[in-house]
Amino acid sequence: GSAAARELWLSQQDEFPRARKGTERKPLRLARTKGSEILFGIGPCSLALSQARRDLFRLFLKQGGSRRHVMSEFVLQATARGVPVMHVQRRELDELCRGQVHQGVCLEATPLRFKSLEDAETPSLEGEASGTQQLIWLVLEQIQDPMNLGALLRSAYFLGVDRVVTSHRNSCPLTPTVSKASAGAMEVFDVYSTDDLQSFLKAKTAEGWEVVGTVSRPEDAEGVPVISCLEFRWDKPLVIVIGSEGEGLSLETQLLCHRLLAIPPGRALHPGIDSLNVSVATGILLHSICSQKRRHGD
Repeated sequence: GSAAARELWLSQQDEFPRARKGTERKPLRLARTKGSEILFGIGPCSLALSQARRDLFRLFLKQGGSRRHVMSEFVLQATARGVPVMHVQRRELDELCRGQVHQGVCLEATPLRFKSLEDAETPSLEGEASGTQQLIWLVLEQIQDPMNLGALLRSAYFLGVDRVVTSHRNSCPLTPTVSKASAGAMEVFDVYSTDDLQSFLKAKTAEGWEVVGTVSRPEDAEGVPVISCLEFRWDKPLVIVIGSEGEGLSLETQLLCHRLLAIPPGRALHPGIDSLNVSVATGILLHSICSQKRRHGD
């Protein structure tokens, strides 16, 4: 106990130079709050401070540096929320976020969880759907790479997707890496999860939604019509289903789609580089589809 108390006391003595040789080379270990995680990066930390969706414990800012205006804004934000601010050495920030690109800012906070899609479903949703034909939901089946998930959330938020839903099994959780890759979009954009993706898609079809999937190569489709995303037009609420990085859509999910969309390549492709990264492909598809939404809404 006394060792931990001394360690915590040392970590708070930011104004004093560390004279011992050992402490110059070895980063101090900052005691973490149980159940917390470390957000890192200017976007995620600033938005987490402003949104009040997490419990916040401590804000860590790099001593000195060139971003003084940004750091002073962080101090104001943290003070307004009653979050303690600690000014620490860069190496301590590096250790807190395990060497990720923190931009001089880390925030200790409770994790964000997926929202339950089952809990979110209400009778008013049908009224919402019938009131406007412009709803777009993005459904992610077993996206496992946090960088891809973050990039997908960033694109979905930017381009106007109304809701993102993930399959609960074999999907990446909402980690600090996802938040950083989303440029903080994860901090402002609810992400839902369902235990039974196929039943969810059947229910949306029964409600009058169109369910479209995606396929890298049209020859991979199993009995579902494939069209170019450039030719796709829609006039009813829409669910766009994106498959996993390696396998794409499962056959069970593919067969629940009314149509499959493909992105036409701009040249004859060499084998092995004949597809796009899932987040890049989704950005292209969403732009093509959401641009119709904006035009129709004008």
